[in-house]
Formats: sequence, C-alpha cells, structure tokens
Amino acid sequence: MGLAPPAALERHRIACNGFGAVVGQVGERWDRPSPCGEWDARGVLEHVIGFHDVLILVPLGVKPDRPRDDPMARWAVTAEAISAVTEEDVTFPEGAEAAGYTRLFPLLTTDVLVHTWDLAAAVGLEVVLDPDLCAVALEGVQRNAEKIAASGMFDPPVAVPPGSDVQSALVALLGRDPRWGRP
Repeated sequence: MGLAPPAALERHRIACNGFGAVVGQVGERWDRPSPCGEWDARGVLEHVIGFHDVLILVPLGVKPDRPRDDPMARWAVTAEAISAVTEEDVTFPEGAEAAGYTRLFPLLTTDVLVHTWDLAAAVGLEVVLDPDLCAVALEGVQRNAEKIAASGMFDPPVAVPPGSDVQSALVALLGRDPRWGRP
C-alpha cells in the first residue's frame, strides 16, 4: 500500500484552501468565461471537483453528497472530503502504488493551484498564489514540459518577460497569459 508523503499532503491542503478562498468570492459570477478555453467559472470549479473525485476520493471509497445547484456548497462538501482523507498519510488501496497514486498529489496540487488562478481571473479577482507552491509546481512542470505538451491538454506556453514572478511563469508555461482579463 502506498502512502502519500506528508509534505505533499500539506501542500495540497494549502492549495485547496486557496482555491476555496477564491470560490468564496465568486458570488453570482459563475457564468463568466475563464482562461480555460471552453470553461466558464463554474466549469473550472467542476473540473477541480471532478479531478479530486476520479483521482483521490473514489479510489478511497469516498463519495461526497453534493447539492446540484449551489457551486459554493459543492466545493465546501468536496473540501471537507479532501480534508478528511488528507488529515493523515493517505493509504491507497492495494495495487494503487503501481497506478502512481503515491506520486499523484504534486500533479493534483499543481492543477488546483493553476485553476485557482483561472477561477480568480474569470471573475476579475487579483489573486496571489502561494509562491512556495508555485515554485514547487513550476519545477515539476518544467521537468515534465515535453509530456505536458504532448498531452494536448494545454495551450502552448505563453512568453513572459525575463524575471517574471514565479506565479506568472507557472501559468504561462501551462498556456495561460498572466495578463488575461486585464486591460
């Protein structure tokens, strides 16, 4: 059985808390377009929820009962489930280590982190992502740039000026213009 490293779990909790802080500020703007092509703000939220379901919660036998029409409540229920399964080292079912679950949290944390930026940009909020999380995520994205590009899941990297902050470098490397939605 594989255990997720405690530092990876803590980074994931921090990223999810940041995402929740943005979710709490969306208000009635769930239909606003996002930097993620075909998704609006609600689509970003639903992706983050779905990614957690498929990659973490369902494999651990957790099925949160979410309301259908309340995005904030949907995230609150999801965040509670995520918190419950990350309180201690997560032990995945037999064979999960071979499926890569022990290395999953950095990927999932990067996803939450970047989608926090996407959601904030969609609704016109300035958000400063945790710079330490951005640095860890940026290192992982740089290390896996060829795989990421080959996945077809991201737009091509966006050029940023030399010396850009780590948050801008991260979102740009994943195909987002750090100035998206700004005049």
